[in-house]
Amino acid sequence: MLGVFVRSTLRSGLVKPGLRVRPVTRIPQRSLVHQEGLPQLPVPPLKQTCERYLAALEPIVSKEELEHTRELVEDFLKGGVGERLQSGLERRARKTDNWLSEWWMQTAYLDCRMPVAVYTSPGVVLPRMHFQDRQGQMRFAAKLIAGVLDFKRMIDTDSLPVEYLSGKPLCMDQYYRILSSCRVPGPKRDTVVNHTVGKPPLTHITVVHNFQFFVLDVSNSDGTLLTVDQLYMQLEKIWNSSLQTNKEPVGILTSQHRNTWGKAYNTLIKDKTNKESVRSIQKSIFTVCLDAPMPRVSNELYLSRVAAQVLHGGGARWNSGNRWFDKTLQFIVGEDGTCGLLYEHAPAEGPPIVFLIDYVVKFIRQRAEEVRSPMVPLAAPQKLRFNVTPQVKRDIEKAKQNMNIMVHDLDVKVLTFSHFGREVPKQHKMSPDGFVQTALQLAYFRMYRSCCSTYESASLRMFKYGRTDAIRSTTVDSLNFVQGMEDPSKQNPERLALLQRTIQTHKEMTYNAIHGQAIDRHFLGLKMLSIEDLTSMPEVFMDTSFAVAQHYNLFTSQVGSRTDCVMCVGPMVPDGYGVCYNPMDEHVNIAVTAFNSCEDTNAAKFAQAVEDALLDMRALLEDTIPAEQ
Repeated sequence: MLGVFVRSTLRSGLVKPGLRVRPVTRIPQRSLVHQEGLPQLPVPPLKQTCERYLAALEPIVSKEELEHTRELVEDFLKGGVGERLQSGLERRARKTDNWLSEWWMQTAYLDCRMPVAVYTSPGVVLPRMHFQDRQGQMRFAAKLIAGVLDFKRMIDTDSLPVEYLSGKPLCMDQYYRILSSCRVPGPKRDTVVNHTVGKPPLTHITVVHNFQFFVLDVSNSDGTLLTVDQLYMQLEKIWNSSLQTNKEPVGILTSQHRNTWGKAYNTLIKDKTNKESVRSIQKSIFTVCLDAPMPRVSNELYLSRVAAQVLHGGGARWNSGNRWFDKTLQFIVGEDGTCGLLYEHAPAEGPPIVFLIDYVVKFIRQRAEEVRSPMVPLAAPQKLRFNVTPQVKRDIEKAKQNMNIMVHDLDVKVLTFSHFGREVPKQHKMSPDGFVQTALQLAYFRMYRSCCSTYESASLRMFKYGRTDAIRSTTVDSLNFVQGMEDPSKQNPERLALLQRTIQTHKEMTYNAIHGQAIDRHFLGLKMLSIEDLTSMPEVFMDTSFAVAQHYNLFTSQVGSRTDCVMCVGPMVPDGYGVCYNPMDEHVNIAVTAFNSCEDTNAAKFAQAVEDALLDMRALLEDTIPAEQ
């Protein structure tokens, strides 16, 4: 599974029979101290995983394919191969803090050679700001920078509140990997560098405007952070120093296919000046992209356009060159009031990013205007120089062409579902997450008259260095429900029972996933061991059914943010959809992506189908049972 975006399932109020799983709570204490006491990620029983795998296949493959796969699974279990690999995985688990994390970083991210833009990096659209000019843009950006630096203070002083779920502490390691880090391209595999450990503390961010990069030192000579007013003045200097429009957009190189960018990177940094400039970007705490205004669109299309801009910048003509896509954190502030965040996925999953967003938005809202001027004049931010050789210019032109192709291929539709939010399913004792996931199943079935492999990411942060596993939302129960909704002979009480069973099954699968008992990462571990041992790949992993199971036409993620934001991510497969949703109390933000190059997918049509499904499911609830107040 390549280029996987994840989300936290931990805000959903998940329930297993007899057990209430509480939402995440945050307790102020030293977040690094508790890390050593976290449990290790378990290796699930092999027989259990194989049984759950066959159950996951039942709604998405034919009976003949399922029977063939059942025979392969029996051979895998009884022929000794599965047992040998399972024993090897258990040995690895005993010797390492987390048997999965290194393999996951490699296979999901660093080995993936598709561009990070669109294909792996998620974007977040923040609520639209009211400014429409450069002064408003600068003022907001200054407050945003101050807010992120205040968040960094918690990281530096190890005062970040520890998150707990059902009384158990969660791994906080990813919070320490999102600042001062950057992906670095390689010819065959990338790496991630983090400049926070064992080095003098970094004091600069990078700001890019009009395709030109600047180093902005955020500390005074006495070590204190710049005030919002000082940051505003420094951003003004950057704006005034970047008015030339004939600069080559070197940053667009980072949008390329990773092998292509790896070669271009080596060409670029042969020049000493270029190498120093690149290192300054890589070492910066984070990047702020001051974007030019995009073409105006209707209010209805606004969020969709901004979501696309956050994911790719709008193309070479607009803001795609105003990025360094390898940078872990890029905050985007447009002159027209649009703002958001793009993050490179390798170092961390969604929860730290969402917490950071909520923290910064709250910081900005609570921040009083600082009107005092600094007493000491500050040195102007340093402009980063690039020597563009003919070869580098050719690489840039190629990157522009490929980016424009990507921009035209990405189909984005953001739906603000305003009819109801998470309160409606909660009133009927249903998980909001399971309710939305079931609506996605119904929408897909209505469009394609079949079910598909569905990926919903679940956090493994109950375990040391835990990343994610997959909740496979397509089940026999979900198939029965969507068929029941389309069967005119079915009565509403029977449909309601099918819906309740579907959501209950989803809860149980979510519980299993966050407790390390899902199937996908276990199978990944067995495959990786087989590769490392240089043995022949077990037939169960070469089977057509396995390919179908790994082909996620629905690649989904819940974003549990307190901020009224929209997260978005590209599809995982060429003929699939990327779907992110943020259930608020009274509405749901839903972002759908697809590729225009696929004739069978359409983001707007799928978003409409999701809206219809949600409304039909609410009607089913209201027609059949009264809401429990």
